[in-house]
Amino acid sequence: MDLDSQIESLITDAPNDGLTADAVQAIAPALKALAGQLKHAQYYVLQTIDQNWVMTSLGNRTQPETRKNIIYAYPTLKDVEKGPHPVKDPQVMALPVPVTHILFQMLAMKPVESIIFFDTPGRLSRGIEVRRQDVQALIQAQLQQAQGNQIPPDMA
Repeated sequence: MDLDSQIESLITDAPNDGLTADAVQAIAPALKALAGQLKHAQYYVLQTIDQNWVMTSLGNRTQPETRKNIIYAYPTLKDVEKGPHPVKDPQVMALPVPVTHILFQMLAMKPVESIIFFDTPGRLSRGIEVRRQDVQALIQAQLQQAQGNQIPPDMA
C-alpha cells in the first residue's frame, strides 16, 4: 500500500467524531514526509493478542536512572526473530502495520518516546530512531501552516 493509500485508510478508519478524519487530513503531509524518509511501506510491530503494542524500556549505561520507552519496527518477519528482544511469549506476535499508521499511532501512545525502525533486512545493529517529540513538532508546524493558509471568513 503506497503512502497516499495509507493516509486514505487512516481517514476512512477514523472514528466518526467529526474531528479525527479532519485532523488526519491536516497532518497528512507531515506523516507522508516522515514516512517517505523510511525505506518500507510497512513494518512488523510486536503486539499482544489484545492488540497492544509491545514496548521496551531501555536504560542509559552512564545514567541507570534514565529510562526510555521504545517500540521496535522490523522490515521482515525474519528480522523479528533475530531482533534485540526475540519473541518467546506465545501471547505476542508480529503483525504488519503501514508506516503512516505507526507514526500516527505513536502520537496516541503517551509512554512511547521513540520508535526504532530497522530499515535494512538482516541488519539489526542499526536502526533509525523517530522520536515522539520530533513527530509532534513537525505535526504542530504542519497544523500552523495549514491554519495560516486558510482565508479568514470575514474577508470579502
